[in-house]
Amino acid sequence: MNQSGSPFPPMPRRRFGRTGLQMPLFSCGGMRFQASWDGAGAEDHNEETNNILDRLIRTGIDLGINHIETARGYGTSEFELGKVLPHIPRDDFIMQTKIGPKSTMKEFRETFEESMRTLKLDHLDLLSLHGINNSETRQWALDGCLEQALTWKEEGRCRFVGFSTHAPLPIILQMINTGVLDYINIHWYYVNLINWPAVLAARQQDMGVFIISPNDKGGKLYDPPDSLRELCFPLTPMQFNDLWCLAHDEIHTLSLGAARVEDFTEHLDGLAHYNNRHELTATIAGHLDTKMTEAVAADWKTWWYQGIPESTETPDGINIREILRLWSFAKGLDMVEFARMRYNLLGNGSHWFPGSNAAAFDETAIRHAVRYSPHADQIPATLREAHALLGDTPKKRLSQGG
Repeated sequence: MNQSGSPFPPMPRRRFGRTGLQMPLFSCGGMRFQASWDGAGAEDHNEETNNILDRLIRTGIDLGINHIETARGYGTSEFELGKVLPHIPRDDFIMQTKIGPKSTMKEFRETFEESMRTLKLDHLDLLSLHGINNSETRQWALDGCLEQALTWKEEGRCRFVGFSTHAPLPIILQMINTGVLDYINIHWYYVNLINWPAVLAARQQDMGVFIISPNDKGGKLYDPPDSLRELCFPLTPMQFNDLWCLAHDEIHTLSLGAARVEDFTEHLDGLAHYNNRHELTATIAGHLDTKMTEAVAADWKTWWYQGIPESTETPDGINIREILRLWSFAKGLDMVEFARMRYNLLGNGSHWFPGSNAAAFDETAIRHAVRYSPHADQIPATLREAHALLGDTPKKRLSQGG
């Protein structure tokens, strides 16, 4: 045990870009805090939910996981937190919530005020423009919502302003290059490297970089295939992904979508290897890379995404890039269940996960769309194989009741 009585080593911290906040390596993401996704019953007192969350938040703070992150769109999450946070000293935690940009400033301001009332806080440490995922949400942000958020910052209602995104890389870079945002919530991990240029651009702006959903969208790593467990030994797949991300100094914190105290344990156990993270994760990544190369060939593994257009520019909106990514990891690392989970969201994910699957397509049109890819001739057959391997009952996002 350390001096505080915890069985885990003290939580390392990193400077969260120009915010100057000392951010713990792990953040307590609030997507799983809610009693319901649709907000129904938010006015009811659920003592069991309240007690679980109170213990989770207090234990997290004791362990050094004192960055708490939620969103207006996470069902009753803000409401549940509003029953717990007022009873904890305000300086003990870093609070972040996220509100989506709106087409009218009236709705945007009302949504912010609702978040503040629900959380029962007088200020936020971090306010995010949530879901800058496409041209429309980006434009809403730039047409006034970002300016309003910066006004709240000047007024002290939030200390710093950033944004969260599932967008294509060009839109992410456009938001970063405004030069006025303090941090970013972004997807980047071993099974999704496409956003690395955005991470580098954020570093150039001295922005904080918060990796979202590294365990779920990062590979469903809480339920990995046995072969992946073997390849990641002596770490678990989640621990490997944690330490592999954190071996890059550009990354400041990783979200843990905890629902109970026990969800912290595997991640904290992995910190026993933190000082050896570079060497250990490089060795394991070498094993994974070799397995991938044996399954899908070295040139495919390295260049599969080159020359692939966004889903807005493909026939029938097929998300070719995402399908090829999922197929690559399903074939390469036996991550079939993860790939199937994601694949069957296509067509149901709105701007959070855009585009459709490859159930049917015009091969001539697809060949034209991917004509700049070094693998253009292979892609139609790969799309058919991906659908045969991964196609199943359509799924919904959690926030849609899936």
